[in-house]
Amino acid sequence: MDAKKIEDIARQINDSIPAGMKDFAGNMESRIKQILQQQLSKLDVVTREELDLQQQMLLRLRQRVEALEAQLAAQNDTNKSSD
Repeated sequence: MDAKKIEDIARQINDSIPAGMKDFAGNMESRIKQILQQQLSKLDVVTREELDLQQQMLLRLRQRVEALEAQLAAQNDTNKSSD
């Protein structure tokens, strides 16, 4: 999760605090951001870019496996016809 999303979440929490507690809330916003970042860093969360890269790698791998399967099937057909 990027810093902008964390700031948005912290701002939403801050906005939900009643007006009489806004001074307290101002100090809490930075603390909420800090806690969110700490807790999210403990999770196995990847960025969108990392996910997209992994998807591209998996697609290329799938294409290679399919090509190798086709080659193997063709070779098996050749071996069967020569038997």
